[in-house]
Amino acid sequence: MRYQPVIDPVTGEPYLPVTERGRTLLDNPILNKGTSFSDAERHALGITGLLPRHISSIAEQLQRTLDQLRDKDSDLQKAIYLAGLHDRNETLFYRLVIDNLEETVPLIYTPTVAEVCREWSRIFRRSRGVYVTPDDRGDVAALLRNYGAPEIAVIVITDNERILGIGDQGVGGMGIPIGKLALYTAAAGIHPSLCLPISLDVGTDNADLLANPMYLGYRAPRLRGDAYWELVDEVVAAVREVFPGALLQWEDFGNTTSFRHLETYRGVLPSFNDDIQGTAAMVVAGLHAANRLLGNSMRDHRMVIAGAGSAGIGIFRQLEAAMVADGLAPEEAKRRILVTDSRGLVIAGQEQGNDFKREVAVDAALAASLGGVDLETVVVNHRPSVLVGVTGQPGTFTATMIEAMAAAHERPIVMPLSNPTACTEAFPADILAWSHGRALVATGSPFPPVMVNGSPQMIGQANNMFIFPGMGLGTVVARARTITIGMVLAAAEALAAHIDMETLRSGALFPQISRVREVSRSVALAVAAQAAAEGVAEPLVDPAAAITAAMWEPVYVPYRAV
Repeated sequence: MRYQPVIDPVTGEPYLPVTERGRTLLDNPILNKGTSFSDAERHALGITGLLPRHISSIAEQLQRTLDQLRDKDSDLQKAIYLAGLHDRNETLFYRLVIDNLEETVPLIYTPTVAEVCREWSRIFRRSRGVYVTPDDRGDVAALLRNYGAPEIAVIVITDNERILGIGDQGVGGMGIPIGKLALYTAAAGIHPSLCLPISLDVGTDNADLLANPMYLGYRAPRLRGDAYWELVDEVVAAVREVFPGALLQWEDFGNTTSFRHLETYRGVLPSFNDDIQGTAAMVVAGLHAANRLLGNSMRDHRMVIAGAGSAGIGIFRQLEAAMVADGLAPEEAKRRILVTDSRGLVIAGQEQGNDFKREVAVDAALAASLGGVDLETVVVNHRPSVLVGVTGQPGTFTATMIEAMAAAHERPIVMPLSNPTACTEAFPADILAWSHGRALVATGSPFPPVMVNGSPQMIGQANNMFIFPGMGLGTVVARARTITIGMVLAAAEALAAHIDMETLRSGALFPQISRVREVSRSVALAVAAQAAAEGVAEPLVDPAAAITAAMWEPVYVPYRAV
């Protein structure tokens, strides 16, 4: 790796050989140290006189940047400031993020990233990543080479169609891959030089964007059909050619394409869809943890999933696999997990929209036994112990639903997971009020504690950054050829092991974001071990050492001119 420090054989000191000089060095965000360059470095690298005289420690730089960040008037302005720091000095940016995770993660990803995507063309300052349009057919490999990276380990790609809960954002969806990859580095230590965001900018069906003279994207209705899939095929082939072995994460694709991406290419290169698999792993991990508190097992639960898109079907798949692993027959597991869409319970022969809904559909007799197909009726009569929301529709969970769950179960588990905050299916304070303080609540966006009987009840955030960075790290270090369901379940179990009883008794089903790097290390180890056990990777000689060596720590190292 180009930015890997080497050890001086005489002194034993680590240093980085640097070829850049002068302004070129200061304009390279991976190499730039700002005012922290030493006198020796300034003279050797041709930057004397290009910086203020004082040599700052990184602690001084952190205080200055934190003060500037906190001076901003809105979360969007804070996100813009952090993006500017990201573009100037990546070491300082990641040191700031890692040392202040609970403050910065909501700014570089959900919920603020939704507003960043909406305002992308208006707030655009500097390009990052690669943009592929229909006009680039036949030249995608050349575009990837234009990026100038000798090596890439992780790619996050989106076609911008279904950004969080806010829909088609056209080229603005690029905020998602950039934010996700920032989390790969902050949470799992994958070096930023090894990360590549890609926007598959195939147009947009958002009329407001097409009518906006400031819009920066490909100005055409969204590409569909064979032409779309031919372009996707070329992108995948180009990734394999230019960056062989790279992990590809599919992100925020529409329900009509997301499953086809996953099924078509999972055997072509190591890839996964975080909406389908990462969110599902979070739900499974939360239930494993809750079971320790409640004395239950996976096979004891009855569940309702509100939302039959990518996330909902992915959650169904992983929950079914977890229940079968716990001893239930597949048929019984399926009867215990009911899925609804905007029309109500998904019933065999009546599925509409996504062909993959067939696997979650129930027979008409079971539907009839519930006395109705609307979500509220399904919840009241199925009496689930677990209710998960991935609808993107605020207010989907009602008092009647939660009261019915609380009447049937001492500690019902309720997960309104839709992002951003405005799209949540119900607010934690309401869920706890409706359940008389007994529900265990996990949300997709961060929420403050809720006072219950004079005591604060913590609200665990089901943030996928507990899963996908570690899963990516384990896959890359193990050089796994594919990502299996077993690897996803191993990631969920590794996360669940980090959720201690004190956290559970406080009401939270997930750890604090500040623990994400230790969680990512455990997830990576579990994923690498599972990959080897399933024969999709060679066993590592010393897995812990390999994972540790791959986790970059954002600190300044001495530079030497070469």
